[in-house]
Order: sequence, then C-alpha cells, then structure tokens
Amino acid sequence: MIDPSVLFAIVAGLPSWLGTMILAALPIAELRLSLPVALIVYKLPPLTAYVYSVIGNMIPIVPILLLFGPAHKLLDNVWPFKPFFQWMVGRVEKHRHKFDKYGALALISFVAIPLPVTGAWTGSVAAFVFKVPRRQAFVMLLLGVMIAGVIVIGATYSGVMTHEALTNLKPAV
Repeated sequence: MIDPSVLFAIVAGLPSWLGTMILAALPIAELRLSLPVALIVYKLPPLTAYVYSVIGNMIPIVPILLLFGPAHKLLDNVWPFKPFFQWMVGRVEKHRHKFDKYGALALISFVAIPLPVTGAWTGSVAAFVFKVPRRQAFVMLLLGVMIAGVIVIGATYSGVMTHEALTNLKPAV
C-alpha cells in the first residue's frame, strides 16, 4: 500500500487543477482520492473538482485501451511481466459471470462503485479481457467514472458535514 503522504508530495506546490488531475490519473488514487483532496484541501467548487477529476481519471484510459492488448501479447511470456499479466487477468476473470449476465451494465457498475481496485484502470483491463470494442469500452468506463464521481462527492460532503456536526456538539448538562 502506498503511503498517502507520498501521493500528496507528488502534487504539493502544483496548481489545484493539475494536482487534482494527477491524483485522478494515478491507479491507486483515481477520483476516490482526487475529489476529496480537491474539495477539502484545494477548496475547489464541486463541479470544478468533478470535471478535473473525471478528465484526470480518463486520461490514462485511452493509452491503456489502445496498448494493453499489444503489451499483453508482446510481454505475456517475459518475466516479470508474465506474473503481473496473470494476476491482473485472473482478478478480472473472477467477474466474468457478471459480465456474461449483465454485459455493459456490469462494466459500468464495476467502475461506478468507488471501492478499492474497482476503478477505470481495472475496468480497462476488464474491457480487454471481455473483448469489449475500444470505443464502447471508453463510453462505458466514462459513464462509470462519472457515476463514481457523483458518489464520491456525496460521500465526501456527507463525511465533512458529519465531522462538523460532531465537532460542534455541546455536552449535555
């Protein structure tokens, strides 16, 4: 697990829009971290934070969709890449029954539910494994990221409001 202070050190001193987009583009962070940082640390308006986070989260997706297949084909039998590809594809294959049953909705919901290892990076690998055409995959991944962004903004503000309410409680006399 990466120490969050390392991620913050990466974006320290950058303009808020750039720091937000870089955090959103990182595979560990994605918009699950970029949105709370943009809203709480950078104090960006919600719509601005949302747009920067969605764009940042989608920037690495295009190269992943374009290059994962050729990279997999080229490096699948080369150590240390072989164990990585086996691990990554194996993680995704566990969800094949959902994709077979629900199709596009499975990929969208997989990305939309903001849990660890369920973002656009892993969704891109899933699109490759399940042979989803690239353009269709991009649209599904974008929809999932957009839904996840709304959920993360709601959860962030809910957490902030709860913290403020608990902080302002006066003891019963």
